Amino acid sequence: MFEAKLKEMGITLPETPKPLAAYVPAVQVDKYIYTSGQIPLAAGELKFKGKLGAEISEGQGYEAAKMCAINCLSAIKGLAGSLDNIERIVKVVGFVNSAPGFNQQPKVINGASEFIGEVFGEAGRHARSAVGVNELPIDAAVEVEMIVRLK
Repeated sequence: MFEAKLKEMGITLPETPKPLAAYVPAVQVDKYIYTSGQIPLAAGELKFKGKLGAEISEGQGYEAAKMCAINCLSAIKGLAGSLDNIERIVKVVGFVNSAPGFNQQPKVINGASEFIGEVFGEAGRHARSAVGVNELPIDAAVEVEMIVRLK
């Protein structure tokens, strides 16, 4: 059902991005999977680099957040076997590399939240934080992490 929805949307989950330091992409504890923060990497390349409100537009940040969510789902699938084993998206946390004065972090992280809603419907309704930060690893524009509950 969720796997089919992604296919219908024309989205193929990439290989889970390799960690940039000493951690794993996701950890399962009981029926929960917690992802590490995922940045907008595709094929090992950072696609959105810089600060929102300076080098990166709000629209680009939205797309970066969506890409981060896709990478989170890839990490989740690596442990769950299939996205169809997800009962609910519990929480999304988004970090936005923000220039001074930029305060539209919620609109940027909507790129992840709206994508999740489109894929998971009611099961995708989640708690969320959208936080502005002054730096992210390798100057990524956005970083997203997720918590999901399995069936």
